[in-house]
Amino acid sequence: MQLGTLMDHLAFEEDAAAALEALGDIVLFSNVQTMGERFEETPGEYVANAARRFAALGSDEEWLGLMAAMERSDDPARAALDRMLRWALKVDAADTPSAPHPGCTCGGGACHDQLG
Repeated sequence: MQLGTLMDHLAFEEDAAAALEALGDIVLFSNVQTMGERFEETPGEYVANAARRFAALGSDEEWLGLMAAMERSDDPARAALDRMLRWALKVDAADTPSAPHPGCTCGGGACHDQLG
């Protein structure tokens, strides 16, 4: 499957959910489900949006890594989806503030410099 065809399929929530299930990685599925819940998305919606965001925001380095992973893989579509999802999870985890600390209004993390 060509990358363009994969991206077209991932635009549809049902196809994206099926692709996630086909990966057979229960840990990745759980991480996608958990992160999707933070954004009020089903796993299929999260996968579809992750693919869109990777296409729009992935750096040249990320794209090069994706292409290399596809080239080395017996299943290029699976390798591409895995890379896109792991990228999205990493980006979303970094962008999601942690819970505020007890008695603190910093929103999570901002007071650490002051606590030293």
